[in-house]
Amino acid sequence: MQSAGKLMKVFITRRIPQEGMKILSAAGVCEVSQWDSDEPVPRAELLKGIQGAHGLLCLLSDKIDAEVLEAAGPNLKVISTLSVGFDHLAIDEIKKRGIRVGYTPDVLTDATAELTVALLLATARRLPEGVEEVKNGGWSSWKPLWLCGYGLSGSTVGIIGLGRIGMAIAQRLMPFGVKRLLYSGRTAKPHAAEVNGEFVPLDTLVSESDFIVVSCSLTPETQGMCDKSFFSKMKPTAVFINTSRGAVVNQEHLYEALSSGQIAAAGLDVTTPEPLPTNHQLLTLKNCVVLPHIGSATYSTRGVMSALAARNLLGGLQGTDMPSELTL
Repeated sequence: MQSAGKLMKVFITRRIPQEGMKILSAAGVCEVSQWDSDEPVPRAELLKGIQGAHGLLCLLSDKIDAEVLEAAGPNLKVISTLSVGFDHLAIDEIKKRGIRVGYTPDVLTDATAELTVALLLATARRLPEGVEEVKNGGWSSWKPLWLCGYGLSGSTVGIIGLGRIGMAIAQRLMPFGVKRLLYSGRTAKPHAAEVNGEFVPLDTLVSESDFIVVSCSLTPETQGMCDKSFFSKMKPTAVFINTSRGAVVNQEHLYEALSSGQIAAAGLDVTTPEPLPTNHQLLTLKNCVVLPHIGSATYSTRGVMSALAARNLLGGLQGTDMPSELTL
């Protein structure tokens, strides 16, 4: 513990919801410096800001590698990330230095699952196209085959990665009258029984599903997993949804599958890079709906994430329990 009167230095890489800031100031143990902007901290400012820091509160867009840890110096004892993902952290380097890591799982599960269902419905039922037609005068009389999409009732849904978020998505999709729910991953999950989930090999899931939802974490195994061979096994009427990490998908191969009619449509809340350049070929397609990574974007969820990240940071600074500590 620090001696009385000596505040620990904390660097925050972005403007975060007030809930977290209030907790930090009320604790009275740290002196906060912050990159006070909604835009990401430039690398040079990050390296400068973290010098001598005891704690770092960062975001998914901040690459925390050996260089950053070196710049911080020996004081750094905790990194708290305002995210459920941690592929932006050089875990091996962090472990080597004995730094604790806090993250924000669970609290964004419901918001991300809701957004995934919204994206799936918007993509399958061609909502963005419909809105566009209303605005540009394309809406004339009622036509039997105009803007027809695909429905969930009686369908087979495949979820890749039935973790917390995958399970929450499955629970929300079942009331739509889904006939079969397939899932794949490293192991069968006991909780899948609640949604009558069938554990199947990835190839089976890809070839039999009408809707494929990617909800796995980014690992060396999953990187680029959704590629040419993956899309070639999908039904031509199938809809592909990704709300996990952009790098799980080979975007060139997805573009080919969508533009050639190999698959029906895709909805993405995550891309590589983020933001996706406005001239990216995926954005020229009507059957591809791209959102700006807003899975957890509800006011309440972001507030809870901010508060949890602050509590994790304080636990690490004070050498006490962290509400959500990553086991390194």
